[in-house]
Amino acid sequence: MPSEEESSSNPLFYWDADAEEELRAIETAYASSSAKRRLCELEARDPDAADQRSKGRRLPDWGKTNAALSRGRAADRMPPSFPINGLWSLARRPCRENFKMKYPAMVFQGQIIYSRTAPEVELAAKEILDKINSMKDNSDQVSLGFDIEWRPLFKRGEAQRKAAVMQICMDNSRCDVIHIIHSGIPPILKSLLEGNSSVKVGIGVANDASKISKDYNICVEPVEDLSSLANLKIGGDPRKWGLSSLTETITCKQLKKPHKIRLGNWETDVLSREQLQYAATDAFASWHLYQVLKGFPDAKAEAEDMTQTSHAVS
Repeated sequence: MPSEEESSSNPLFYWDADAEEELRAIETAYASSSAKRRLCELEARDPDAADQRSKGRRLPDWGKTNAALSRGRAADRMPPSFPINGLWSLARRPCRENFKMKYPAMVFQGQIIYSRTAPEVELAAKEILDKINSMKDNSDQVSLGFDIEWRPLFKRGEAQRKAAVMQICMDNSRCDVIHIIHSGIPPILKSLLEGNSSVKVGIGVANDASKISKDYNICVEPVEDLSSLANLKIGGDPRKWGLSSLTETITCKQLKKPHKIRLGNWETDVLSREQLQYAATDAFASWHLYQVLKGFPDAKAEAEDMTQTSHAVS
């Protein structure tokens, strides 16, 4: 313990007697609360033993049940920092803090087209281009959910691996998973990636495009980042959205990211069914979020319209 000289000369060691007395009172209240909590736990495990240990007047069983329910409801209504019985909640309550509504999982349920050889990739890319051309009458620019995967590194100093898998999704009926580590990027796929007839959308899509350029000398464009679009449409303080967090915010569904799959071997000879589903769902989520977000008004413009309307009414 520091000396009185240290306490007076160094503000870090300053101690207030009133504060010490208040702290002791809090500790006494907390000890009393802990004893009551232990008694409740004992009662839950063995009601007979709890009855023998307790003294004083007790409620009948029907009153005890209703009182417990009433206390539970009151506690549920209070915010986490609300003082209960004059004592601020000092202990962490992990059950409360870790509670999170379980949203249903977002899962792509359409057809997954898996291509791993150059001829298969050319055929798949041609089908996508044909569909884009057929949709031009209804849309100026078709959106493609776009994503890539590569084998992660687990040792420092290793060079980043080449992009191994490319995912492209243009609607809720079909997603293409292309094993480019084996097929490369043949001419028709190159034409699809570099063509202006479609915009490639995703989280951090510019980084993905940059990696494809570095690894395969292909320029993926045009691209639109979902995080920037979300900030424009949702408003508030700008944030760096992840695909999972944006999916939950916009759709109330969770995008599962199992480490076993996400950090798995994407250079394997043949992708597993789980890898295909994971890859397709990521691209589908990007496509779907783009469709939803582009239907939102710009947050800033909407706020200005509301302000003008308010002034006109007043």
